[in-house]
This record gives sequence, C-alpha cells and structure tokens, in this order.
Amino acid sequence: MTGIEAIMRTSAVIPVLVIDDAATARPLAEALVAGGLRVLEVTMRTPAALDAIREMKQVPGAIVGAGTVVTLEQFEQVMDLDVEFIVSPGLTEKLGRPIVDSGVPFLPGIANSGDIMRGLDLGLTHFKFFPAEASGGLKALKALAAPFYQAQFCPTGGITEASAPDWLAFAPVLCVGGSWVTGGTMAEVEAKARAANALRR
Repeated sequence: MTGIEAIMRTSAVIPVLVIDDAATARPLAEALVAGGLRVLEVTMRTPAALDAIREMKQVPGAIVGAGTVVTLEQFEQVMDLDVEFIVSPGLTEKLGRPIVDSGVPFLPGIANSGDIMRGLDLGLTHFKFFPAEASGGLKALKALAAPFYQAQFCPTGGITEASAPDWLAFAPVLCVGGSWVTGGTMAEVEAKARAANALRR
C-alpha cells in the first residue's frame, strides 16, 4: 500500500478545511480527531493556512496535509512545515514532478481521462476527482474508472452527508472529501465527524 493509499483508507471522509483564523485551527482539529477523522486537509486559500497547519500538527493523532496547492512556491512552503500529504485541485507536469520526486504522499485533482493519463505518466494511481458533482457526479466517475482500472479516487466538491454513502459504495472510491463536518460548535463538529467516520463501508 502506498503512502497516499494508507492515508485515504484512514477515514471515510477527509475534511476540507478553509481556515480564516489560525486560533480556531487546533480546537477544530481536536474535535475532528476525537470524532475519528484523523486526516485533515488544510486548503491554501487563506493567509492563515500555514499557521493553521502548524497548529493542527500539534494535535496528537492528526494527519495534517495541505490542500489547494497550485504553485511551486506553495509546495515549498508546506514542505518546510513537514506536511504529511499534499492535495492539488488539478495536475500539471511542472507542479506534479517535483512533488512526486519529493516522496511526499500526493493526491492530485483530475476531472477527465487526459488528467488521469498525465498522472499515470508521473507514476500516480490515486487521484482526487474534482469538482466531483460539477464534473458529472458518480456516473461520470464510473465511466472514467472503467478504462483506468488501476486508479483509486477521493471525490471532492459538492459531496454531502446524504450523498457520501453512494460514492463510498463504489469500490474505486477509498474516501470522499467534504466540508459539511466543520460547522457549529466543537461538540457539534465532533458529533458530525463521528457520524462521517461511520460511513466507512
């Protein structure tokens, strides 16, 4: 099992986290981990992202990665923080090759067969199907997965607590990415995380 596959199999749902205030990062990570969601994707969409990663890495049991990595500069920044995995919304040779060469577990975004073939050329077999619902949903992923039998996926984008079980029932789907687990009080987040973790088939 590759490093990214082991991470994908850790939890049924990977919370996709957009952190505006780094002070909220550690309590949020503690609540998610307490609920059984140990794999945390902190998106590089806000100025607080790097500080949020630092805070979350202090939480015992948390597996903290950087998401929405789209530039080499961001890649270098998150590697300096010793992130445990990297997620990107798409895949280019320019960004993908250095990440692959670094050895850090990598989950690049794909939306079509050309994207997957680009990933296979880089030696990758695990992908984020993004944006999942806008790209045709489960029907589209099933069509893509047929010729690429070696590939496994983490669909992200538009997936809800209600739709997640359907995605997770499809064998090439190892986990889903979602943001529905993050709202409310920390007690509510922990409860939602516990329910999400129970979706594992």
